[in-house]
Amino acid sequence: MAFRGTFDYTLDAKNRLTVPAKFRASLSDGVVLAKRVAGCVAVWRPDDYDAYMQAALERFHPMSPEAEQLQRFFSANAHDTELDSAGRIMVPSFLLQHAALGKEVVVTGAGICLEVWDRGAWQEYNARLTDDVAAIQSRLGDAG
Repeated sequence: MAFRGTFDYTLDAKNRLTVPAKFRASLSDGVVLAKRVAGCVAVWRPDDYDAYMQAALERFHPMSPEAEQLQRFFSANAHDTELDSAGRIMVPSFLLQHAALGKEVVVTGAGICLEVWDRGAWQEYNARLTDDVAAIQSRLGDAG
């Protein structure tokens, strides 16, 4: 299942996020929460996170400094968890801080994972994203 859509949510007092109902079944075998470079928190299926990490590492020699740095980034900045009976996940403090998540958040589809953004940060980022995609499209010959 591809993760698509944009959903407004609120973190509760215990920093739990309710996962959109349409995605809960695909996350029922576990969840990996991970830091994204863009300033948000990704919500992954464990096997997809592992595959993503391996794809990023495959072009490097396993003992290279770059491979070690990427391995460290992917491993240290991820958190294994599960959905609770109400379809919620607790976001740990280090990920809350990374993404500057306030009470009001947005859950966005990112194809291979979900992303959790502070609502204001998402609005700013999405406006820039639209401009960036328009520029990319023009460089591709306005193919679509």
